[in-house]
Amino acid sequence: MNGAPGQLLSGSNILNKVKIKFIYISLAFLLVALTNLPARAQKIYTKNGSTSFFSKSPLEDITAINNEVMSVMNQQTGEIQFAVLIKNFRFKKRLMEQHFNENYMESDKFPKALFKGRIDDISNTNFAADGTYPVTVSGELTIHGVTNPVTVKGEIRVKNGVISANSGFNISLADYRISIPALVKNNIAKTITITVSCIYNQKM
Repeated sequence: MNGAPGQLLSGSNILNKVKIKFIYISLAFLLVALTNLPARAQKIYTKNGSTSFFSKSPLEDITAINNEVMSVMNQQTGEIQFAVLIKNFRFKKRLMEQHFNENYMESDKFPKALFKGRIDDISNTNFAADGTYPVTVSGELTIHGVTNPVTVKGEIRVKNGVISANSGFNISLADYRISIPALVKNNIAKTITITVSCIYNQKM
């Protein structure tokens, strides 16, 4: 009996060491599994994407650009979202910018333009291989407090692990209840061209 306590203590130490070793092995396997998850399972995003619009009319052409677009893309599901602060659009003429925010877009009342949708053919894009992949994006575009369904063509580019997306499409101002005063109706096109370009340089 004199040796029993020591033997029990020794057995307990061995059991604890086995448990600790098992925990370390389990954590190692978990780390390897997480490291080898495919890139497509990740969400990627940017805070400095770019969007612009172009209006061509008989009297003048108007261009504005916004370089602070926020966008998130899910590489696995194809879900994609954009958020644009209207007041971040920049024009060549300061007066145009003022009229755009106050008279046309009412940006104090409707501060953001939003898009929420999905890349329909995401399975055709190989995010692990360099290339340019044509895509179709469907979803809902909200501008000036009005939401409409849209389907647009675009492309995803993969180069040296960097993923970017580009698209261009037209919208009708009337579809988003954007009214143009009669005094300048010949200065602004009824249909404008929107372009979007994002480099997704961060992961979630």
